[in-house]
Amino acid sequence: MVNMTISALLAALVPLVADLSRELPECERYRRLLQAVRALFPCDAVALLRLEGEWLVPLAMDGLSSDALGRRFRVDAHPRLQMLLQASQPMLFPPGSDLPDPYDGLIDGLCGQLEVHDCMGCALAIEGQAWGLLTLDALVPGRFTPAHLAALQAFADLAAATVAATVRINRLAERVENEHLRAERYRLAASGAASAHQLMGHSPAMQQLLQEIELVGPSDLTVLISGETGVGKELVARALHARSGRAERPLVIVNCAALPDTLVESELFGHVRGAFTGAVQERQGKFEWADGGTLFLDEVGELPLPVQAKLLRVLQSGQLQRLGSDREHHVDVRLVVASNRDLADEVRAGRMRADIYHRLSVYPLPVPPLRERGRDVLLLSGFFLEENRNRLGLGSLRLDREAQAALLAYDWPGNVRELEHLIGRSVLKALGRHRPRPRILSLTAADLGLPEPGLSSGGPKGVLPSAPPAPAGPVGQSLRASVQAFERQWVQDCLQRHDYHWAAAARELQLDRANLARLAKRLGISPNRSAKK
Repeated sequence: MVNMTISALLAALVPLVADLSRELPECERYRRLLQAVRALFPCDAVALLRLEGEWLVPLAMDGLSSDALGRRFRVDAHPRLQMLLQASQPMLFPPGSDLPDPYDGLIDGLCGQLEVHDCMGCALAIEGQAWGLLTLDALVPGRFTPAHLAALQAFADLAAATVAATVRINRLAERVENEHLRAERYRLAASGAASAHQLMGHSPAMQQLLQEIELVGPSDLTVLISGETGVGKELVARALHARSGRAERPLVIVNCAALPDTLVESELFGHVRGAFTGAVQERQGKFEWADGGTLFLDEVGELPLPVQAKLLRVLQSGQLQRLGSDREHHVDVRLVVASNRDLADEVRAGRMRADIYHRLSVYPLPVPPLRERGRDVLLLSGFFLEENRNRLGLGSLRLDREAQAALLAYDWPGNVRELEHLIGRSVLKALGRHRPRPRILSLTAADLGLPEPGLSSGGPKGVLPSAPPAPAGPVGQSLRASVQAFERQWVQDCLQRHDYHWAAAARELQLDRANLARLAKRLGISPNRSAKK
């Protein structure tokens, strides 16, 4: 290859070839592939994307900003990606091409707004079918040459072999999984619907949730999904249904809090003609609608006590009676319920029957709040940014560094729903201050309007519940000064516990390391061991 010695070439390719016969995790295999690309080509960013329906979904990226991995690229909205998919061989785009690049403004570590750079890529096919893309980007126009393009042609076969090995291994690992379940999961991811994006994440808390869904999904156990408002409990219910043997049958969703008390029983169990004023014909209830499938009762703690008793009977025997009828109807329904309340507390308060509580909580499944998911907030932000970019017809939409720091420092009382709404209105704010529209729109911390890092409503991430008591201040000391004194002592204690190992302290505090450094600087904390408590 260009400007590369034979020894360097072998050093990059031999390990990759050896990997083809090894058992490696999917993420590690793709990481090594991108590492080889970076070693062989003069690129500043490389990405591997899988084609899922009409969307290209990033599987691995190197050199791009953290939020890029959470984006979903609709093929017909990105002409460069579309041309690469349709091409029979690798393509090199001219540096001055008018076609927008999907990664404009997303190169990691770039301070300014990059609009012109070199781009080349190739389609990858598995067993004669289009599988996805490998894309390479460089900051300097003209860095890629025709010789690099020819080299990519040769490398594409090895990249395809790496992907094919991963696909074969996954097929072996999943051979016991029903084909329609896998198709449903991919369909949800490819649709770009909210039910797919909020269940992605690399944090330990999110990985634990996904493992639990994989475990309990195929069963018929009743699942109690708990979590704060906005964490995505309905999305978890959809994932459980998609993972179950009932995936091809109905998923019926009922928001119990939205049902008037006079109609709850009719909505759930149905009624016959004349059962009450206005009942002019016989009607099935939601249980019968969900027969053979899954019934999801959201805010189940809102059900009146008399309805809870009737629900208990259905759970025990599968038998129900429509309102106003003595006739029995049998249903086969898998029940999934959710509540943002502690149902055990509801039992103690007399608002929920103990027997129905035990029937509903066969498999408790807590959904982690966003503040416990670390850098997943940037992954999700990328998804919402791409949604807004498509909807508003923007060339590129990105977060600047201060905006990323603000997102990481905030404690998200409204969770993922709050993040989605925040990104949407922040984009409109940013558009309002730019006339004419820029090709690359950058969201700033001011556009987000979040509290200063370290001063969000819950304090810095990780403060509660293990933070030390706040030091007493003099009478008349301002609230802000008191908070800063508290933060200074707490951060200093954490640093000293880790012998001023900043990365370890940042992990404990659930902060980005750079954000912790900025916070320490603002608080006047010395970056070395000589700092005094």
